[in-house]
Amino acid sequence: MKNLVVVESPTKARTIGRFLGQDYEIIASMGHIMDLPKSTLGVEVENNFKPDYQQMKDKKKTIAQLKAAGKNAENIILATDPDREGEAIAAHVKEILSSSKKAKFSRVVFHEITKEAIDEAFKTPRDIDVNLVDAQTARRVLDRLVGYKLSPILWQKVRRGLSAGRVQSVALRLIVEREKEIEKFVKEKYFTVHAVFSKNDKDTEFDLMEISGEKIETQKAFNLYDGEYKVSLTVLDSLDKAKEVLANLQNSGFIVSDVVKKQAKRSPGPAYTTSTLQQDASRRFGYSGKRTMSLAQKLYEEGHITYHRTDSVNMSSSAVSAIRNFVEKNYGKKYIPDAPRFYKTKQKLAQEAHEAIRPTNVNNNPSAIASDLGRDFAKIYELIWNRAVSSQMSDALIEQTSVLVDSTDKKYRFKANGSVLVFDGFLRVNSQGLNDNILPDFVASEALNASKIEQREHETMPPPRYNDASLISTLEEKGIGRPSTYATIISTIEGRQYIERNEGRFNPTSVGIAVSDFLVANFSTIDDIPFTALMEDELDEVANGTKKWEPVIKEFYEPFEKTLVSVKDTARVKIEVEKTDEICPQDGGHLIIRHGRFGKFMACENFPECKFTKALVQETDLICPKDGGKIIFKKTKKGRRFYGCANYPKCDFAAWKVEDIKNPKEIVSKEIPPKKSEEATAKTTE
Repeated sequence: MKNLVVVESPTKARTIGRFLGQDYEIIASMGHIMDLPKSTLGVEVENNFKPDYQQMKDKKKTIAQLKAAGKNAENIILATDPDREGEAIAAHVKEILSSSKKAKFSRVVFHEITKEAIDEAFKTPRDIDVNLVDAQTARRVLDRLVGYKLSPILWQKVRRGLSAGRVQSVALRLIVEREKEIEKFVKEKYFTVHAVFSKNDKDTEFDLMEISGEKIETQKAFNLYDGEYKVSLTVLDSLDKAKEVLANLQNSGFIVSDVVKKQAKRSPGPAYTTSTLQQDASRRFGYSGKRTMSLAQKLYEEGHITYHRTDSVNMSSSAVSAIRNFVEKNYGKKYIPDAPRFYKTKQKLAQEAHEAIRPTNVNNNPSAIASDLGRDFAKIYELIWNRAVSSQMSDALIEQTSVLVDSTDKKYRFKANGSVLVFDGFLRVNSQGLNDNILPDFVASEALNASKIEQREHETMPPPRYNDASLISTLEEKGIGRPSTYATIISTIEGRQYIERNEGRFNPTSVGIAVSDFLVANFSTIDDIPFTALMEDELDEVANGTKKWEPVIKEFYEPFEKTLVSVKDTARVKIEVEKTDEICPQDGGHLIIRHGRFGKFMACENFPECKFTKALVQETDLICPKDGGKIIFKKTKKGRRFYGCANYPKCDFAAWKVEDIKNPKEIVSKEIPPKKSEEATAKTTE
């Protein structure tokens, strides 16, 4: 008997090969082997949206290899990834190999690549889940209709060469609308007052919290839908008011009005989902979603973690038991709660109830991963390990202290907060940077003298631009996209040069703003956040088997097609250009900044009559710590921005962040371009 096992990647094939015997031949499909044609729509709109899936030309060699192996196989086992895309790949492989009359097909699913999981999956094969395949087909058809039909409109109304995506357009809208909020935001000054009281040779700073019973606080609230960013200023909204407070306090005495101590618990969070992993990797390491998923993909395929595309926060009972045993053995019984912890998944999709992301073997520590795969893989693994292990550990106990100090006339009240970690619990593993803030032993009714009272000036701040973490969090919160799509959504609009990264945050380009404004004005169903979220829910219903995919597409397409016709009569959108102070040496026109295939460049404003162009060097106010030269913006071959010395190649200083320039740990050249393995393209569904 000969068994053919089909997976997606060579790494996965190699890992699975360690657990299967010589009776199994394992071949990697290298991702999809069938897709819609590139040169035509590939969807029969008048025939119930039937997709014209064709064998991919660049997969001829792989397909030939699969067919050759399939002819001699008695059993063909489809072991692609356990999600909609993996199901679709399995269905296409079966379609191509079904000409083999004697072969028996089966589908196996596993969420981790370990011997136990592989053995169990092969004992319980199933048929291909047509509902999951239909859900993937619906998404592919939907996105093809939008991209193929809408892109020519953008060519006519905005600029040639542009393209639009259904979900990506909503992400772009979020970034553009945030930028507009920042532009119209008006900063306002406010003041705070602080007093320093000394006890036991220790100075403690207190903040003024109340004046005549009125609380002092600055409240901020940003509403995405009505476009308002509201700031409730403190009562100290002018310098005169702050000075008046200082004058009144100048000769005042003070008394401790209350000391409140209470013990608080901090509980661990659940193991990672795709979204929370990408968010934490962004916050901790500055990784893009694409890079995080690429690193996690390798960890999964090498058998170190469970499947990394998941909405679930649940872990298997065997994994929970293994983690609890590990914690008790290594840290002691007091570090595990009496009963295992269970977490509620916000969004559970039937037939896709994966586990949370966790290590497949809790005994494998990050140092072993570092020596095996490299430092960056170990950093992601350590995040996953810490989060999964800590999720089953005891609460941390923190003693919180609040001290209230009143002026003798009772008009002004100051407050200081302190905290002491009584029992570290889960923080033993996942510390989260918690530090003690120990206050002296102030006593109620104790008289105090202020060694210093001062005012500080502040400004209200606009809402921050999105970064990877905040954008992914917002997309998840609004129901836009699914775990496998977050990284692709961002990388796609970045690759189209609709957005740029500046110090880890996203700025829309002039082209991105023009595209977003055009879509918002003319294609509400494409750029509407609730509508897009509803569409994702309907695709979930297709995956669950409660809806057919063709009516879902029809309901979307009919009004979309009418809009395509009506938009043809609208005016062309003007893209705002950024003028520079430089003059074109050929015809005297101003040089303007344009966006090309390889990024920004300068060109004459009189194009196409004048075709003069010049490379754009974006300078900063920063000084190179290595040779004192100017620091300029540069880009890697992959398009990622970084800071570099203008005197390159004489000086090879480079850095990702401003902090590395202002406070360099070592004045040495840095290897800026990521390793090729880290830039591997993750599989996409958008």
